[in-house]
Amino acid sequence: MRPERLYLIDIVEAADAIARFLADVDEETSMQDELRQRAVLQKVVVIGEAAARLPAEFKSRHPEIPWPDIVAFRNIAVHEYFAVDWRIVWITATQEVPELRRRILFLLEKIGDD
Repeated sequence: MRPERLYLIDIVEAADAIARFLADVDEETSMQDELRQRAVLQKVVVIGEAAARLPAEFKSRHPEIPWPDIVAFRNIAVHEYFAVDWRIVWITATQEVPELRRRILFLLEKIGDD
């Protein structure tokens, strides 16, 4: 099994990519850029996939991270693709992902090289 630390790093790297994709872009511009939307959504899916692969025991030790919500968003993006609300993707990418990144970095510091 892959170490938890690597999944957490995957989350941080995907969050960093989202930040790059949306640097200096407002919501209106993003909504008109299909390629950018799809790129952001793919990285949100990566975040959800990494969260889903973390062991339940690990997630239960770190309830400060909304693991079920992260995985649920991934499931909607993958299985209900045509129901994706791009405004929710925007909010997720610009508000929730940066906060998640901050929390994951804190968690990485806390767990060290375990």
